Amino acid sequence: MRTFRLALAQINSTVGDLEGNCQKILRYVEEARAAEADLVAFPELAITGYPAEDLLFKTSFIEDNARMMRRVVEASKGISVVVGFVDARGDIYNAAAVGYDGVLVDVYHKMYLPTYGVFDEDRYFRRGDTCPVYIINGTSVGVSICEDIWHPMGPMVVQRGVGAEVAVNINASPFSAGKQSFRERMIATRASDNGLYTAYLNLVGGQDELVFDGSSTIFSPDGQLLTRGRAFEEELLVADMDVTDVLRSRLRNPLARKAQPDIHKSIGASKTLKVSNYTPKKRQLVNHREPVKPLSKEEEVYKALVTGTRDYVRKTGFSRVIIGLSGGIDSALTACVASDALGSQNVLGVSMPSRFSSEGSIVDAKMLAHNLGIEMWTVPIEEAHQAYLNTLEPTFRGTQPNVTEQNIQSRIRGNILMAISNKFGWLVLTTGNKSEMAMGYATLYGDMAGGFAVIKDVPKTLVYELANWRNAHGTPSKPIPQASIDKAPSAELRPKQTDQDDLPAYDLLDKILKLYVEEERSYQEIVASGFDPEVVKRVIRTVDLNEYKRRQAPPGVKITQRAFGKDRRMPIVNRYSGF
Repeated sequence: MRTFRLALAQINSTVGDLEGNCQKILRYVEEARAAEADLVAFPELAITGYPAEDLLFKTSFIEDNARMMRRVVEASKGISVVVGFVDARGDIYNAAAVGYDGVLVDVYHKMYLPTYGVFDEDRYFRRGDTCPVYIINGTSVGVSICEDIWHPMGPMVVQRGVGAEVAVNINASPFSAGKQSFRERMIATRASDNGLYTAYLNLVGGQDELVFDGSSTIFSPDGQLLTRGRAFEEELLVADMDVTDVLRSRLRNPLARKAQPDIHKSIGASKTLKVSNYTPKKRQLVNHREPVKPLSKEEEVYKALVTGTRDYVRKTGFSRVIIGLSGGIDSALTACVASDALGSQNVLGVSMPSRFSSEGSIVDAKMLAHNLGIEMWTVPIEEAHQAYLNTLEPTFRGTQPNVTEQNIQSRIRGNILMAISNKFGWLVLTTGNKSEMAMGYATLYGDMAGGFAVIKDVPKTLVYELANWRNAHGTPSKPIPQASIDKAPSAELRPKQTDQDDLPAYDLLDKILKLYVEEERSYQEIVASGFDPEVVKRVIRTVDLNEYKRRQAPPGVKITQRAFGKDRRMPIVNRYSGF
């Protein structure tokens, strides 16, 4: 048996923190060396953080990133290292440095550059054209980067054709609900089609709107899951692979031998580089733990929200956050996420009752704060509200009260939260959900005022599911008052107001929004699915009209396949309706 020991370091990089990222990488190199790994791999652009966006236009940034890469390579005494960085050779490339024993052996350039959804790599990088194989401790290892593995006729096919036994794919693959199972089916297919041990290494942590979930995997040549890393946690995943199984697997699978050589040439050039000869090592085989179980939908989304919130707050240098507590379900869920992410001692709840605030909502907000153990301040807005009405009375004389007067209350609350933020240097977390953001059911410079929008990509129906899940899991248990879950949602800006006075029922609205926003279905297609034509028209028209509001909203955690912002880029001035 010829064994190859691979270590996958799924780490949490910070964009632009070149020194901090380098130090973390060096610590994991030491850990992998202590584990007697033959190769330790790090995620895509681990040195710069992902995505670096227009930092990539700064030549000093590129030069400093290369300097950090050389420090990592210099630390590769007795171990091979693959680490993501930006390579500058006349242009810049999304690249992986391959080092061994203190020497830079080669640099791989990513071949497939995604330009869809949140990705914009064609804006920055040049495409690679070579599919290398590296012989490390006698084992042939193909290296590729992220999008490269999603193409059935990608670098793996060429690498397999020149003898690769192990494929290592390094990634910065953003999270969306349900993506992991789809991703694993794809990786299993690549492994079995090519007859290779296939390692998929993913980044961990939050970066602006994006969250990376880790969940790195290794599949055997017959497509069976060998091991899986933890979700949303840093770790070094170490596995032993019996590479003699590769030949046995290929003998049973004729697909590879039927491939046409010309097809390989059309993908890219091949090359093989010897890094280190095979040296039998006296080391005890790694006892592979049971693969970490996949998370449920509610758990993975909740953990994504916690990770995204924690990293945004900490990486931007804040120590404490403020949340306006209304007694409703959205602010309750936001407070739970913030407390779990940052610790209850770092969360301040602010209750701002008005003449329309129900006693039940005030009590629910206080109970939530008590259950979570967070500090709560009460700042009544009645005097300020009346002062605004008095000030505007001459200007509004002769008109009927409408949504304008309602929104004044929201803007007073936004002003109070931002004043506290300004005074103490704490970050305001907004509490609007995706259904509200879609329909513009929010007030500019009011409840939209803040630095980070925790649940802006969470549909209202999912808000309820997450609230129930959190009440059943974690510590403290059942933090959200049942009344906040059971009562009809309301902005409480006028007497006896409910959201459904102005919006379709959320279970109906969210279904239409998913079809229109996330699946890009047309009016005709949505109506054909069984929805009332007038309701569909109203939803589409309202979503489109409120693009200008969303452009002014703070960033928030992406958890769906198509979030507002980087995912969905619609013009503000837009007269197309489709009906």
